[in-house]
Amino acid sequence: MTIRNYLGELRYLFSYYSEVAPLDLDSEQVMQYLLYLTKTLGCGRSKCCMAAQSISFFFRHVIQKPFVIPTVIYPRKEKTLPAVMSAEEIARVISTIGNVKHRCIVMLLYSTGIRLSELAHLRITDIDSKNMRIKVVHGKGAKDRYTILSESVLLELRAYYVQYRPVEYLFNGMGKGRHYSQRSISKVVQSAIIKAGLENKDYSVHTIRHSFATHLVDNGTDVHTVKELLGHNSLGTTMQYLHLSHKRLERVVNPFDLLPGQGLVNPTTPGSLLQQTR
Repeated sequence: MTIRNYLGELRYLFSYYSEVAPLDLDSEQVMQYLLYLTKTLGCGRSKCCMAAQSISFFFRHVIQKPFVIPTVIYPRKEKTLPAVMSAEEIARVISTIGNVKHRCIVMLLYSTGIRLSELAHLRITDIDSKNMRIKVVHGKGAKDRYTILSESVLLELRAYYVQYRPVEYLFNGMGKGRHYSQRSISKVVQSAIIKAGLENKDYSVHTIRHSFATHLVDNGTDVHTVKELLGHNSLGTTMQYLHLSHKRLERVVNPFDLLPGQGLVNPTTPGSLLQQTR
């Protein structure tokens, strides 16, 4: 965080204790303020962290008092699974796009799993059609990696190239030597989602990346390969896609059904929970 960020957060603290001089604030008052943020206002973890870090900076470097950030009061970050589009929904989104450039953008997002920023900075020379792969240069964490290239998408890219003749960047923006903006890519995706009739679902550009990874797992790709294709630093980040995979769960045999003498309940048996009632 910058000094400007710290000052921005501290002004809320000083307003909360408007009758107390900033230099007279103590740890107990700070704790009450942070509890006010979490319990009364319901602020999220990021907001509480920024406030606590700003207060810590003020105590240590301005009034030079010891201060320990009370992490125990931070709201625990909720571990919610991301939304995932089905293969049918992905196909429906692509089918709504008539513009070849916009269609290539969505097709690349889904067939490679690259991030929004990575797609915007993709260069023509990053497309390795000989080895059917795409090089992602300086991805998240400033790391290079390779991801897969679909033959069908490659054909679409060639048709796009003949029509648009991009220079340097695969998707050029307004002005010479400029890439297509991330905002423009987001608008393309959201417009296609709306046209596909999926606007009421929690879908975004990043949903397509989640869908790519989940569908890889559905189709039997091992999680280590998925990790490399996505450019994750930790395998734990990639493991969430095991929870999102419906096909993987469908292949699981319930251990109860394998017990000796056990079998599926006959739905026509009197007293069965599955028996239809009139």
